[in-house]
Amino acid sequence: MSSSFDNFQKRRLITSYFSVVLSVFLVLFLLGILGFFIINSKKLSDDFREGIAMSVYFKDEAKDTTLVNFKNELKASKYTKTFTYVSKDVAAKQHTDIIGENFLEFLGMNPLQNSYDIHLRADYVVADSIAKIESKLRENALISDIVYDKQLVNMVNDNVKKVSLWILIISGLFCIIAVLLINSSMRLSIHSNRFIIKTMQMVGATKSFIRRPFIWRGVKLGMIGAGIAIVALLGVLFYIDTNFPNLGIFNDKLTIGAILLGVFGTGILITWLSTYFATQRFLNLRTDDLY
Repeated sequence: MSSSFDNFQKRRLITSYFSVVLSVFLVLFLLGILGFFIINSKKLSDDFREGIAMSVYFKDEAKDTTLVNFKNELKASKYTKTFTYVSKDVAAKQHTDIIGENFLEFLGMNPLQNSYDIHLRADYVVADSIAKIESKLRENALISDIVYDKQLVNMVNDNVKKVSLWILIISGLFCIIAVLLINSSMRLSIHSNRFIIKTMQMVGATKSFIRRPFIWRGVKLGMIGAGIAIVALLGVLFYIDTNFPNLGIFNDKLTIGAILLGVFGTGILITWLSTYFATQRFLNLRTDDLY
């Protein structure tokens, strides 16, 4: 009979420990994913902004020296990310490939112009900055036109602000949920030992002495859960890097290390605090209240 009860207690204890580790793992894994998304959201938005091209068209009177000088100007500028020179002949070939017909034979001439497709740095892809860059470029009398999608620029910047706001709100909710879930799991784990806590207190053990083993056990469970979460996060990162190498997930190893270290530290901190307050609650209860 006693052996059967002991086995039941052991299974109950193991189940309690497993629930704590699982709660810590799931919460920290989600927080880690959210952290990586927040860090890389700027990179994603920057990549999208830098994908918007500004096309600068030159008049037919523009000589090769003018085009070369403009190229050097782009190289020296702070706002240029990349640029590509598109001659009128290359532009004609591109148009022919798109429409499927040689329009040069129909027109008898090439009406297209030499141009540069410029991709600006992300910080300059905002309405005010692009307007200033456009005004400066138009000072060149040999530039016939400058074309870019103004509506797309405004839409991207507005959506980035909205997404950033929602990310902050979701991050706050996740942090609150993380604390509540882990705290609930830790309290359930301590609850099964409430009689042991009260017995130790009745024989004269100090509160700090009683708390110490429970806190250490909670921290160990937090470390296990955090360790599993870190392994799972690394697995997700390797998967993303393998399937989407253009994102360059592992380029910023320092940031990745900081997030993983933060996940590990969060697991220890939350379980330590939860265990402390859970044991404190049962230490302050009267014996009659334990039932």
